Amino acid sequence: MRKINWTTIRLVLMIGIMIFLYSFSTMRNAGRKIVRTDVEFEGENTPFVTHEMVNNLLIQNFNGSSTVQKDKLDLNSLEHTLGKNKMIAKAEVYATIDGTLKALVTQKTPIARVSNEKGSYYIDYQGGEMPLSDNFTARVPLLDGEMNQENREGLVEVFKRIHDDDFLKKNITGVQVLSTGSLIMTNRNYGYRILFGKSINVDKKFDNYKAFYQHALKDTLIGKYKLINLKFTQQVVCTK
Repeated sequence: MRKINWTTIRLVLMIGIMIFLYSFSTMRNAGRKIVRTDVEFEGENTPFVTHEMVNNLLIQNFNGSSTVQKDKLDLNSLEHTLGKNKMIAKAEVYATIDGTLKALVTQKTPIARVSNEKGSYYIDYQGGEMPLSDNFTARVPLLDGEMNQENREGLVEVFKRIHDDDFLKKNITGVQVLSTGSLIMTNRNYGYRILFGKSINVDKKFDNYKAFYQHALKDTLIGKYKLINLKFTQQVVCTK
């Protein structure tokens, strides 16, 4: 008579119970309903999109129902819906055990504002176009002139450099694009213009400008200059 292997039997029973409990839990969780939404914004505190706007986009996918079962949710579709909003860079949507539909939203970051006969809009950090918002106005340099396929990459590099530097972000208020491709910038505190030249050697030119600014403040001559020429990377030429 073969001896019964109780260890094997107990192991099989335990595995069976675990599978049953997991299946039961999964089915019960899928049958639960979403009873609330929770929107959280990541990154910079720039409220171009409000909690209410995101909530409305989510609720529209529930076909007007105040509650919906978890297993009826298409999270990829919800993320795609939020991602189509021209103010939103990225969205992550998931459901929690307690019936909360959470949305983690990253808004686009504007780095310049364009205003011409075609309309007004922002240039975002990735170089794309971003509409203005009724909820918030970004304090970014104004671009005067045309941004096209030829100069877009260089201009985006210039504006990103301004955005990422605390001093430049506070100091540079506008960038004009000349027909030659050269850039002329205006500053917040003084009446001089900055002849930047073409969008090459960007870091070196801005480093030269910051060094000039600190030196000119010390000798109190900064208010007398009319033009600061940064075209030559080895020196800064100032005109009174």
